[in-house]
Amino acid sequence: MQFNNQNPLAYFLTDLFEQYRRSVPDVNAITQALEDKGVISSQSEIVNDHIAFRTLGVPHLGIKSFEKIFLHHGYTRMENYFFAEKKLNAWWYAPPSPEYPRVFLSELIVEQLSTSAQKIIHSYIDSIKADPVDSLDLNDGKQIAAFLYQSLWELPTLKDYAMLLNESEYAAWVIYNRYYLNHYTISVHDLKEGYNTLETFNAFVESLGIRLNDSGGKIKVSKDKLLRQSATVAQKIHSQFADGESMLIAGSYVEFAERNILPQFNSLPPEQIKREHRREGFETSNADKIFESTYTTQTK
Repeated sequence: MQFNNQNPLAYFLTDLFEQYRRSVPDVNAITQALEDKGVISSQSEIVNDHIAFRTLGVPHLGIKSFEKIFLHHGYTRMENYFFAEKKLNAWWYAPPSPEYPRVFLSELIVEQLSTSAQKIIHSYIDSIKADPVDSLDLNDGKQIAAFLYQSLWELPTLKDYAMLLNESEYAAWVIYNRYYLNHYTISVHDLKEGYNTLETFNAFVESLGIRLNDSGGKIKVSKDKLLRQSATVAQKIHSQFADGESMLIAGSYVEFAERNILPQFNSLPPEQIKREHRREGFETSNADKIFESTYTTQTK
């Protein structure tokens, strides 16, 4: 993808990633180590399986708002997922062509939280009286890129953040980070032999001193055994709050995905295997544990 506004989708995805990698040291650490090992020659050779965003399911925000950006650029809404315990909804979106990543959008079902938690959230977002995406020129990649880092609501106080953290760590993450990119995903099966399974890739990542999310095991496996996922633990970042207080809180992380070949294509020669021959979509049980990469049970 080229970083120019003639291709707005490529522009804002590239800008988003560049800002993300500057704030998530594990991204560059992994990339540099892959280069040092001769696995890749540059970041551009890594296939990005998917990117993920977290939102609040409230009027004018949430998935119904956020998805407009991607639908406008040719993405297709696919399957829906529900996470009862975490009070989340999610959809995934297929890209218009293979060079672009899949998109995974989730939202907190705010109305299912306690009255006190709802009150805190609404104290920040009730000033938003219209869908902010509707005011964007969706053909302007620069404008979209800027929007994804825009402060749509005021920075929370540490007290409010802590109260939300106690009830919903997802809520706390979003109220502070807003639409910041939650993670990008390295397509492990597209790497060279010796690094193209999660067993070998995870060992490589851990050899760099990077911790992996072990909720449900370091490798999360779908029921059909064809989708396997791992993730780093989000590094803590020194964050300032509206009341002048500061605290180390979870930032973003890196995910790794291994999509295995569908049974009906197992006889194809390796050089003929393409994206459409591998397991698509996501798995609720896998994603449920991946969410916890930013949770205190992992970052402690």
